[in-house]
Parts: sequence; C-alpha cells; structure tokens
Amino acid sequence: MKKIIILVGPTGVGKTKLSLDLAKKYNSEIISGDSMQVYKEMTIGTAKIKPEEMQGIVHHMIDCFSYKDEFNVKVFQSEARKYIEEISSNNKLPIICGGTGLYIKSLYYDYEFADEEEDKDFKAFLQSRSNDECYGMLKVVDPKACETIHKNNRKRVERALMRAHLGNKKSEKEEAQQHQPIYDAYVIGLTASRETLYERIDQRVDKMMEEGLLEEVKSLIHDESDWNLQSLQGIGYKEWKNYFQNESSLEETVELIKKNSRNFAKRQYTWFNHQMKVHWYDIEEKDYEQHIFKDIDQWIEG
Repeated sequence: MKKIIILVGPTGVGKTKLSLDLAKKYNSEIISGDSMQVYKEMTIGTAKIKPEEMQGIVHHMIDCFSYKDEFNVKVFQSEARKYIEEISSNNKLPIICGGTGLYIKSLYYDYEFADEEEDKDFKAFLQSRSNDECYGMLKVVDPKACETIHKNNRKRVERALMRAHLGNKKSEKEEAQQHQPIYDAYVIGLTASRETLYERIDQRVDKMMEEGLLEEVKSLIHDESDWNLQSLQGIGYKEWKNYFQNESSLEETVELIKKNSRNFAKRQYTWFNHQMKVHWYDIEEKDYEQHIFKDIDQWIEG
C-alpha cells in the first residue's frame, strides 16, 4: 500500500503550519482535505492558505471550482486519489490536510460511489416541494442520511430521497461496504484544551472580519437563491443570511459564527475518534512537533 500522511483536527488548531513543516521534512506535497477551500471565490471564510504562505510547497485541491459549481465527496475522492498516485510516483510522500471528515474517510477507505439512477416523475415531484418538506421526507425514509446532509443542501437531499425511492438507501449502501483502508496512512490529529481551542477559534473569526469576510460574502450573493448553493452552507457563510435579511445584527452574526465553529470542533473530535485510528497530539505540550516527527520516522521505517 502507498504511504500517506493524514492530518486532521478542528479549525484554528494549527494544521496548516504543521502541514508545511511536515512537507519540508519529508519531501511532500499537500492535498487539501477541506470541502470549502476548493472554491476560488471563497478565501477568507475558509481560512485558505495564501500563496505567499505556501513556502514553495505544492498544494492541490485548492481554488479548483467556482462556488456555483457542484462539488461533492465523489468528485473529491476521484481527484484526490489521482494526486496521491501522481505524488507517490514522483517518490514524494502525500499529505492530506483538512477537517472535513467524510471527505477524508472516502479517500482513505474503499468507498465506492455508483452512478445515480433517476425516476423523472419522482424528481419532478421533489422539485415541487420545499426544502423543509423534502428534508422531512428524508427523516422518515432514511433518517441516518440526515446525520451527514444539511437540510438546505437541496441536491444532496434530493439525491438521498431518489436513492431511497429506488430501493437503494444512502445509509444502507455505505454500511454494506467493507470500509477497509486502501493506503498505509499515519493519521495525525491535533488537539488542545477546550479553553485554548475556543480562544483560537474566536481569534480566527475576528481576523476573518478584519480581512474582509463581510465584503467577501457580499460578493457571493446576487439574489436570494444563492443562499441555497451548496458552497454557502459552510460555517462562516450560512450565518450571514439573517444579517442580509435584516433579521440579525453584525455582532450577532459574528458571535453565531464563533458559536457554530466551536460546536463543530467538538463534533469533529467525536467523529474522527469513531471513524479512524487517530494519533492525537496536544499542541500545548512542549516539543509536540518533535514527537510527531519521531513517530512518523518510526512508521516510515516500518
């Protein structure tokens, strides 16, 4: 199996810095495992690494799509695996860095995505229903699918309903697969005390505001339908809808972004602990990077 390094952890914990240090030490290229950093127009709210911060390290899966394009886990899996093959063939060690759990898991394990079947009459029926009605139906026919699909992600909701309608539920299809690793991966997870992590998250959101997050969101919204785009369901963007509709203040919106980011960080730890074997390192411990390098050296040597 090809060797890869996977680096996970919540926003603001220091993944970007460590990924660069790892890449320089192990002659690596970095593949972003973030579902939002692929969008060219979304930079500030995704905490995307800037070109001048890359230190000459090659990065993949950043700025690949327009925010109005459909990007999903199947596309990510296909593209990221191509980069792993390419990087490995050049005798370099691929590093996958990101916090989007399902994307990381689809890459690491033997997930298969079948071509979608379609019932045109049923599709027309779904399109005549509201987001709430469709999500309500999905809760009834495939409640487990709702655990990973946002109710405003219309395309994914309709796709899951179509699968259930055709007798091929999303959740059952995933459970039927073996979920065996297809790479020899060393999975690094960065952690910190709750107080430290929350402080870093709050500081990151404040920095986003200073860099022009509000102006970035304004540039993305041209009419009300844009709020239904998959790209606008990410934390840091979806919270602005009520502000633009004069239903919440600027201060309330910023605080909601911080709150949602903190809650998401808690869910990320739980998710990764249940889905894969993660080697956790506390960023508050002295010389934690040196401990990581030592462990990776041992892993590479077998």
